[in-house]
Order: sequence, then C-alpha cells, then structure tokens
Amino acid sequence: MEGDAAHHLGHVLRAQTGQLYELSDGRAAWLARIESVSRNRVEFALLEQLPAPLPRIDVTLLLSIVKFDAFEWAIEKATELGVNRIIPLASARSEKGLLAAAEKRSGRWQKILLESSQQSRRLHLPRLEELAKPAPAFAAETADFRFLLSERSDAASIRSSLSGSKDPKTAGATHSSLAVAIGPEGGWTEGELAAARSAGFHEVSLGQLILRTETAVIAALATLNFALSAD
Repeated sequence: MEGDAAHHLGHVLRAQTGQLYELSDGRAAWLARIESVSRNRVEFALLEQLPAPLPRIDVTLLLSIVKFDAFEWAIEKATELGVNRIIPLASARSEKGLLAAAEKRSGRWQKILLESSQQSRRLHLPRLEELAKPAPAFAAETADFRFLLSERSDAASIRSSLSGSKDPKTAGATHSSLAVAIGPEGGWTEGELAAARSAGFHEVSLGQLILRTETAVIAALATLNFALSAD
C-alpha cells in the first residue's frame, strides 16, 4: 500500500509490524499481516482469502438534491445499507443554488462512498452517477422493481407493493434489481410523478408521517433489506 492510504495507516493509525488487517482490491478480500511500515509505504503478507458474498439484490437509489449535509449523510448511510448505484436528481423543488454547486461536490461524495464502504467492509464501492433530471433518469431505469416514495395518503406500502409484484424471497434468490426514488423536502411535482408512472415506477409510502429526505433514505432501504432478506 502506498500514498495517502499508507500514510494514514502508518502515521495516523500508527500501524505496527505484525498487525492483521483486511484488504480488498475491489475484486477479492484478504486477511493480511503487516510486514513493514515506512513513510508512505506499508507492505503486507496475504494470509488467506476471505469470503466476499455478492449482494442479494442490485439496488439503485435516485436521490433528489437537498442541503448538502443531509444529502451527504444520506449517501453515507445508503452505502452502509448496500446500495450499488446512486443517481443525484435535479428535482424541480431542489434548491437552485444547491443544484449549481452539486457538480463541484462530486469528489467529496466519492470520498464519502469510499470511507463508508471501508467502514462497512463492502467489497465494491457504489457507483455515483452524474446529476440528472428526474424524467430522463426515470425513463432510463430498467430495474425489476421501481418504487417512488410518495406523500399521498392512498399510496401503498413498500411491503404490500413487493408482495403484489413478486414474492420478495424469490426476488432475492434470483438476484433481481430494484430502484427507489426519493424526492426533495418540497416533494415531487405532478410532472415528476407522471414521468415516474410512465417509466413503470410504483408510488409507495413509508407510513402516515412525513419524513425528511435523509430519514426516508434509511427507512426505505432498511425496509427493503428486511423484506428481501432470506429468513
């Protein structure tokens, strides 16, 4: 290991020869022992390959831009909860100033995804897409299950929508794909709702309470992970 990562390991974490770490190159994970530590280089001996199971379902998160502290917290937690792809959305009710500044945040967001993946021991980092308008992003989505969180009182729950579409356990067993779209604090416009419906998205609800965007991200993903679990 070289560069910033090696410097952080050797001088911030004060790694010592003989310590054990888990290493990954994005394809496999290994248990490794530190053999030597220098200024910007750490050498390891690979001891054994570790199991690295594939995710049971491929999840895409289409997330509207909100205030950056909330957005960044949301993508951090989405990474920990197993999302494979994140599409930032320039929704009609997202703040215009935030949309103008979003492209400059890409590097910071990539760093957040990397650190969150390391913390949660993920083998692969989520893929961060470019900022997109909702309508074309919805139209381009091909996931087996497509859900859009809605504030409408008559929207079905995520659980009932999954049950109505396909047995969730069967879905997980066949490694299906799923997309969930979450709007900004002001909610979706009628035009965005219509575009989502045309693209095969089903409006779903997390209950009677109105949640902040970042809260909705965790609630939706945790619900989906539970519904699609093997047990």
